[in-house]
Order: sequence, then C-alpha cells, then structure tokens
Amino acid sequence: MDQLRPDSIASATPLRRAAAFSVHVFTALGAGVALLAMLEAVREHWAAMFWWLGVALVIDGIDGPLARWLDVLNVQPDWSGDVLDLVVDFTTYVFVPAYAITASGMLLPLAAPVIGIGIAVTGALYFADRRMKSDDNHFRGFPGLWNIAAFYLFMLHPTPLLATLGLAILIALTFVPFHVIHPVRVQRLRWLTLPLVALWGVLVIHVLRQNFAVGPIVTALLCAIGLYIVASDSAIRLLRSLKS
Repeated sequence: MDQLRPDSIASATPLRRAAAFSVHVFTALGAGVALLAMLEAVREHWAAMFWWLGVALVIDGIDGPLARWLDVLNVQPDWSGDVLDLVVDFTTYVFVPAYAITASGMLLPLAAPVIGIGIAVTGALYFADRRMKSDDNHFRGFPGLWNIAAFYLFMLHPTPLLATLGLAILIALTFVPFHVIHPVRVQRLRWLTLPLVALWGVLVIHVLRQNFAVGPIVTALLCAIGLYIVASDSAIRLLRSLKS
C-alpha cells in the first residue's frame, strides 16, 4: 500500500488539492447513480436500471486510475478513497441488484426475500473481507458481482426453481476459496481476457438496447465469456494438477 507523504500535502497547491478532492466527488457520484438505478428498479424499468448500473461501473473503472494520477492518497489524506469506493460499490454491485433480484418475480415466491437477504448479508461480509483478492489479483470466491448475476438472470430468465438454486449456489460460493479473474488486473492470459471483456461490454449494450430480447448466439457468447471469467483459473489449476 502506498505510504502517506507529508511533503505531498505541504507542497500541494489549492488547485491540486481541489483536483484531488474532485476524484472523491466523482467516486461518490456513483452513490447518486445507484439511487437512479434503484428508482428505475422500483418502477420495474429493468433495462434502464442496468443502464445506470453500467454508468456506475464506468465510474468505478475510471476513478482508480484518476486517483493514482492525481496522487489523491497523499494530497487529500483526510478522506479515505478505499472506504468511499467500498461504500459506493456495495450499493451498485450488491444492494440495488439484490432488490432487483428479489422484486423481479423470477424466483420462488417464498425464497425470494431469503435470497435477497442472503445476497445483501454475504455481499457486505465479502466487501469487508481483507482476503477478497489474492496476491496475483484474482478475486477469492464469488466476488460479489451481483449486478452481473442479476443481468444474466434477466437475460436467461430461467424457471423460478433454477433461478433460486443458481443464486443460492452463488451465495454459498462467496466463501469458497476458488479464484475468479479480475478482468483488468490479472496478467495471465490478459491478451485474451481484455478483448473478451470488450466484446462482453458491446454485447451487453446490445442486449439492453433490445430490452433483453436477443437471439441464442448473443446469449451463448455472453454465457461463454462469463464462464471464462469465473472458471478459467480453476480449470487451469486443475489441468496443472493433473499433469503434475
């Protein structure tokens, strides 16, 4: 972790301090976007909800590099970017999707609130887990990406029984020590991962523009990419163990 440098604080101009603080404001904007997503979810405008969650995802992807570029940690040390990021991420990755999943009508009626509570509780615990990332930048366990899980639920629209069982399995996998690729930070197979993530983003935009009414090819591609992200590290480790 970067160390605080008092010289950075003392030498920072007012403009530099303002620029650094603006990154915190930009990160916090994700909480406002989460509220807009929740309002759309309450109205059952599901595609619109995912558009706003996508905006939050873009903010989350940009604020980190901006913070490092402007040395926010040292220029504005009174605000914790890490804590702020976790607070916003919990609302956009966990809480809003948990509501959408619970209110979607796609789960078994009696199980829906239980699943929703399970997502919220395990998501909160996961975000507090200091072991959530491995030394090589893989996520440990299912990484609380309930916005993505919700997207696949709405796209695939499985039977209530399958949807309920699938989500229950993901809740349990939160605490199973398998590794999931971080789409940007993991170095292994990055030449393959980054193009697949870019393709995934394009396909998701297409799905939302079509309000989830897409054909089997798009669905199969999105499922294949999702499976690659979640299971490729485990598959590689299994193959290595079989060879040794």
